[in-house]
Amino acid sequence: MDSLNSSNYKKFYTIYYDRCFLFAKSYVHNDLVAEDIASEALIKLWELSEIKEIENPLKLLFVVLRNKALDYLKHEKIKSEALLSMSDWAKRELEIRISTLEASNPDKIFSNDIQEILRKTIAGLPEQTRMIFEMSRSKNMSKTDIAEYYNISIKGVDYHISKALASLRENLKDYFPIALFFYFNLF
Repeated sequence: MDSLNSSNYKKFYTIYYDRCFLFAKSYVHNDLVAEDIASEALIKLWELSEIKEIENPLKLLFVVLRNKALDYLKHEKIKSEALLSMSDWAKRELEIRISTLEASNPDKIFSNDIQEILRKTIAGLPEQTRMIFEMSRSKNMSKTDIAEYYNISIKGVDYHISKALASLRENLKDYFPIALFFYFNLF
């Protein structure tokens, strides 16, 4: 078939669909994707034939097929690299958590340094924040009771506790999970 026009397109489609499918499948290794690529390439060829007469439709079809398969494979490569990167990051993060826990030495956990950081951080809080935090943690008072005592809303109590925890989190960033476990009920 030398040229493609609307009268011979159906015949062209019928003759070349299977070839297009097999060509695409040999690269993408996925039947559904290969079907899409074959159909899209043939439709693209049809659209182009509506605009102008195509002298060498087979050559153009090959170019369209090749480009669509390349686009798909490049996209798959990017997805694969992203997944590997995320997997590598998750693996590194997990290794850090494991090594942090393995390095958790009870002598260091109960060291005077950490207790001093806790004491200084809490002492450095604004008075009302410090008092609300201590009432919540060391006296185990409910947020409702604290709110009534200070005549503020429960959201206000949450704000002060969050402010105290943020300060502790910053000053104890290397020990925070351990400090939460061991110290916050000891004030």
